[in-house]
Amino acid sequence: MRRIRVLIVDDSTVIRRLLTDSLSSDPEIEIVGTAPNGKIALAKLPQLTPDVVTLDIEMPEMDGLTTVLELRKTYPDLPVIMFSTLTQKGAEATLDALANGANDYVTKPANVGSVSAAMQSVRDDLIPKIKSLCKWYSDTVQRANTTKAHTTGRLPFAKRVTSSNHRIDVVTIGSSTGGPNALMTVLKELPASFPVPIFIVQHMPPVFTKHLANRLNQNCALEVVEASPGDTIRPGTVFIAPGDYHMTIRRQGVDILVETNQAPPENSCRPAVDVLFQSVAQVYGGNTLGVVLTGMGQDGRLGAEVIRDAGGKVIAQDEATSVVWGMPRAVVQAGLADQTLPLTEVGAQLIRSVANGRATRTLVKA
Repeated sequence: MRRIRVLIVDDSTVIRRLLTDSLSSDPEIEIVGTAPNGKIALAKLPQLTPDVVTLDIEMPEMDGLTTVLELRKTYPDLPVIMFSTLTQKGAEATLDALANGANDYVTKPANVGSVSAAMQSVRDDLIPKIKSLCKWYSDTVQRANTTKAHTTGRLPFAKRVTSSNHRIDVVTIGSSTGGPNALMTVLKELPASFPVPIFIVQHMPPVFTKHLANRLNQNCALEVVEASPGDTIRPGTVFIAPGDYHMTIRRQGVDILVETNQAPPENSCRPAVDVLFQSVAQVYGGNTLGVVLTGMGQDGRLGAEVIRDAGGKVIAQDEATSVVWGMPRAVVQAGLADQTLPLTEVGAQLIRSVANGRATRTLVKA
């Protein structure tokens, strides 16, 4: 199998060297070129034919946001990973880049103490995303894993049948790579009269989750907030887990409250989808609807199992509309998905699901 070809675009010589050395340490990755700005990168693309592009946001002549827009005109499917700073400005610019066509992002190493630590941080964060977003590579790995599953007697895509309609009192969603745009697509379909609360874990660092909540709130009929400890759950409100904190809920008298904690990461993630799903299922039981959207890894699979065991329902995004079909695939292959849907159908299905046992007039879109 050939190596994954990567083009690095950054105006800093130090960062270009850091990325080159970090990524070249993986035998499955080849750095085919570098560029100090977007204009030069676009000129190099036809000759270098990379599989993945890493792209800085702030650059002279042509910055990252403009580069994404121009690149997408000719290369609609070329994976682009933004390399951003862990700041308010970096968070806003990264969300703009994702909305304009970037596939994912990583944050630049900060306060790691040494060059070797910075390189390890890049390897840990960036290499898995490069491999997940490179479709021919991920397809090859998945075929190998499927063959292994057959030879060990494990059947992928196990079927599971559940009962028909029952009342849904809460929706909980997990997403990662490609999640910000997927969440926008789903939440924009929901009316202001949506009668149940929604809890979301999107794999993002601090600062980023706050800006994501604000952006969704500005573009959706529902109220969207970054969750804070002690928040009282309200129907029709969307609570997003804050970066670097697990989000859970608990019942206190007649109220249900948000809690956050910094317990160890699960699935290398904090916040983790599994932590949220398990907590929601413990409080709402069989009246829970879990949704697993696009993302790399398997976070959400164990939580989906808890939801199903409690009598709840699970929806997974389909492969065709996922940026990375990792998290949804894990749920589907475990036989835990009641439905596997294209992204554009998820919002409508949520409306139908919560309409069971409720007056349909309450779900007329505003």
